[in-house]
Parts: sequence; C-alpha cells; structure tokens
Amino acid sequence: MPAVKNSELGRIVVSESQITEAITRLSSEIARDYDLSTLVLVGVMDGAVSVLADLMRSFEQSVTVTTARIRSYYGTTGGQLIIDSLPMRDRIEGRHVLIVEDILDSGATCELFSLRLMEMGALSVKICAMLDKPSRRIHDINADYFGFEIPDTFVVGYGLDHDGKYRNLRNIHSLNH
Repeated sequence: MPAVKNSELGRIVVSESQITEAITRLSSEIARDYDLSTLVLVGVMDGAVSVLADLMRSFEQSVTVTTARIRSYYGTTGGQLIIDSLPMRDRIEGRHVLIVEDILDSGATCELFSLRLMEMGALSVKICAMLDKPSRRIHDINADYFGFEIPDTFVVGYGLDHDGKYRNLRNIHSLNH
C-alpha cells in the first residue's frame, strides 16, 4: 500500500507491523487468562472496529463478539458521553466481558461502560485497548491488556479518526492540527 500523503498527518506513531505483533501478543495473553467459551468481546464502535476485527480473528477457538456505540469526541476535543446502543443483555449476563477499545485516554468511556456491563449481569469486566494514554487519565481505570503506551498526542488511523477521516489507515499517525 502506498504511503498516504496529507499535510494533516504527522509521523507514524505505531506501524502496521507493530500492530500485527501487538494483536498476536494480546490474543495470547487473553487466551491464557480466559476460557474463551465464557468470554464475550465487546467492541466500542466506531473506533474499535479494526482492533476488534483483528483480535477476534486471531483466536483459534470460537469467541463471542458484539458491539456498543458510545460517543465522546467531537473533532479533537472530548465531550459529553452519549451511549447510542448497548449489547443485548443475554449476550452479557453470566459472561466474562472484555471491552475492546482503540484508545484508553481519560477513562470516562470505559468507566461508564464497565458499570453498565456489570449492571447487565457480567461476571467480570476487563479492558483491552490498542493504545493507552495514561497522561490523559482523569478516571481511576486502567487497561488490563494494551498494545502500546503513547504520549499525549492526537492520533488517527487503525480505527481512530478525526471528524470521520483516517480510520482506514493501516498505521497510526499523529495528527498535525
């Protein structure tokens, strides 16, 4: 695939090959820690689409997958959390749940969503994020599994967007803005 040329895109923060290696490592850790028949992966859309697709395909055993839609970003600024849709209760109740996220920064989305999933009857809730940005954390929540820790920079690609653009990029780039 040719390099993307755009003045908004900065340097590559995480390359496609690094992402592939991280998915392999994450799936091994998750498979080691869970009986996959009792686990449900819940992708937080739209950002987690790439992580969720690659992660679920990396397991050799069948794993239950569902999604939720929670919005918090407008442009490059975090905003009010809006839950557009939740998984069906029967997909969550009595199961171990792994929230799959593109990025864990402030922790607001995962904190709220974790509480909702427990209210829906999850046995446990943990978090898997491709990117962890602890310098932005304002809630007491951490990723149980993560691909990369990154500094406080706005990034796009591999599901992450800026106003709906750049989700399709195979690498994760900083954004010049």
